[in-house]
Order: sequence, then C-alpha cells, then structure tokens
Amino acid sequence: MHNGPVTEVSRPMQIFIRADSSYQMGTGHVMRCLTLAGELRQRGAEVTFICRDLPGNLAGYIRSKGYAVELLPQPNDPSYAAFWLQTDWRTDALETVQRLTLASPAPADCLIVDHYGIDRRWEQALSRHVHRLAVIDDLADRPHECSLLLDANASGARDRYQGLVPDSCVKLTGTGYTILRPEFRSAKQRLAERDGRVGRVLVFFGGTDPTGETLRALQALQNPAFAHLHLDVVLGGMNGRKEAIATRCSAMPNAEYHCQIDYIAELMRKADLSIGAGGSTTWERCYLGLPSLTIVTADNQREITALVHEQGAAYSLGETSDVTVQAIEQGLHFMLAHPAKVKEMSGKALQLMGEDRWDEVITRIIGGN
Repeated sequence: MHNGPVTEVSRPMQIFIRADSSYQMGTGHVMRCLTLAGELRQRGAEVTFICRDLPGNLAGYIRSKGYAVELLPQPNDPSYAAFWLQTDWRTDALETVQRLTLASPAPADCLIVDHYGIDRRWEQALSRHVHRLAVIDDLADRPHECSLLLDANASGARDRYQGLVPDSCVKLTGTGYTILRPEFRSAKQRLAERDGRVGRVLVFFGGTDPTGETLRALQALQNPAFAHLHLDVVLGGMNGRKEAIATRCSAMPNAEYHCQIDYIAELMRKADLSIGAGGSTTWERCYLGLPSLTIVTADNQREITALVHEQGAAYSLGETSDVTVQAIEQGLHFMLAHPAKVKEMSGKALQLMGEDRWDEVITRIIGGN
C-alpha cells in the first residue's frame, strides 16, 4: 500500500478548432488550421476539430493527420441562405456545445474559430464552455467576443477591428503573423534570388478551385508560345475537375500534375511565376518572393488582391467573371517580355511580409494572454 503524497498527473492542454471546408467554400480555413494544430501539438496540446459534414469536407484528411474530428450534422436545408455557416448561428452554437461537452466535460482550455459565418452572438453562447476563445479572421466585417484575434492580412486600415472586439482582446495583425507550414520556412532558407526570367510556372487555385480556373489557365498555356515553359499544376484531392485536369496535363508534354501534395513550398521555391487565386496562398507566394498573376475567385479575396497589386508584389488579372483565356495569355506574354519587372515583383513580395512573428501566435494560444 502506498502511503506517500499523491502526485497530480498533468493533462495535456485541450484545444478545439471550429472550421469548415466544402466543394463550395474551399479548403483554406481547414488547411491553415491544420498548420496551427501541428504547432500546438508539438507544444504538447491535444487538438480536436469540430466541422460540419458538408459535401467535399476534409474530415477524412484531418483524421489522417492524427486529429480527432467531431462532425456536426449535415444541414437540413442545403439551400439555406447563410452560405458560410449553412444553418442559423443558434443551431450551430448548440451543436458545437454538445460536441465540446461530449469530448471534454470540463471547459476546454481554448477554442479557436476560423469561420466567416461566426460572430459575437455565437462566441458569447460558447464562452462559458471554454476558458479562452481565439478568432482567426481577415474580413473585419463583424463583431467578435474573444480574448485573441489573429488577422495576418496586410491592410491600409490602421486598426480596422476598433469597436469590433473587446478592449481587452489581444490583436495580432499583419503579415508577420501569417500561418505557414514549417516547410515554407525551410524553403525560405534555401531561396535563391530570382533574376526575373520565367522558365517554370506554378498553376495553383486552391484545394477545390470551384470556379474552374485551373482548366482555363491550362487552355491559355497551350498556346505554342509557352511550350518552352515547365508547368507544375497543383490541385487538392477534393477538386471536382481533377480527372479533366489530369487528362489535359497528360496531353501537354511540359505539364507535371500534382494532386493533394505536401511539398508545394518546394514547388513555389523552384517556380519563377505563379498563376493562382487571390486568397491566403497570396501570403505563401509573397513569403517566398514568388511573382504571380492572380485572379479573384471569391468576394473575400478582393481586398488582399488589390493591396498586393498596388504594392507591386503581384499582378491582378481581375475578377473570375471578367478574366478570359486571352487575358491570361496577355499577362503571361507581359511577364515573359519584362524580366526586370518580374524581378522587382519578387523583391516587393518579400518586403511585404515583414518580420516573421509566428512564434508569438503559438505562445499566446498556449500561454494565454
């Protein structure tokens, strides 16, 4: 019989992440949260995802990375007007609370929310079930009730969250806080200065590419004037057009097809130019000084794309509804003919990212505010 003092066994920090993915909304929120989860797990935290069961969701992929996933039920009405949340906020909050209490009877140490459909009302409903609530946002278009807010987007507004978060909220804003997987920092260390000449082009429009930009870009790249370029064509496993894209690539001797990869940082390092969407991948390209032709494929990309274009770190071709195959061809011809301009874009992209302050994000989440 042991009569000595009882030693309290410390439990790992319990962190939950509320984020969704689907064919319609894409995979960006979940993918960046997976990066965040990886860093938190390295610090000893136990991370669980809470996701709605939407068509094209990444629940299986999240589990393959070793994380538990609590799935919220499919929406009763698929045509529900709230595009991002797919149900009303009260229902989503109630179902999230049920999953939280089922997985962790005691209040969770931290709940991280990365969701355009969630605001202060939802967050207040969850507040008594978590010790801390952190929000990842880049729109600044709605109020939040949180202790930590992360927005890695560059913005002309000095404090665009004024009045949208509590005075006590710690705001980590700016490109220095960009969520980047470790391989990007590794690639940065091996990055050679770009001379502006274009011989290798990366085509990547996110995990799902709902507007079909990849096929349109490939149509432009079939122009014989670009036959000398090496093309790396990247897409996610949930891309509904992947078979058509694979077929198109196989018919192009200079095209290499990559699906659901974990080495895109290396492809960005090797590329001389990218053709892609104006979303969060913008900051990955800028971090590695990769010049790009960008197409706005969603409303939330407009501000980022305009700002990076104005800074001279990328060239915007415009909105998806306005961009033609001919416009992509013209953009490529311009880049090929002006290597000095391409080199200048690379330098401005690197300058735009500023000091890397990623470690502060993890420290704030793990250690509190």
